[in-house]
Amino acid sequence: MSEEIFEHESEQTMSREAAAKRLREIADQLEKHNEISLLAHGRDVTVRVADQVTFEYEVEVESADKNEIEISISW
Repeated sequence: MSEEIFEHESEQTMSREAAAKRLREIADQLEKHNEISLLAHGRDVTVRVADQVTFEYEVEVESADKNEIEISISW
């Protein structure tokens, strides 16, 4: 079993439009560069993404006021 080298989790409150913009930025990085780059904890981190990935999409409807969409890409 390999040891985890880096993990970063972030949660922010933003407008729906800002969230959509962030998703587009991530999608553009995946499509154009086959990698995701981010700045976290003062470190520049680049994650290379394989050509074939597993895409998981989950929707949870809990109530009129609380719902969740979760997207996971792994390889």
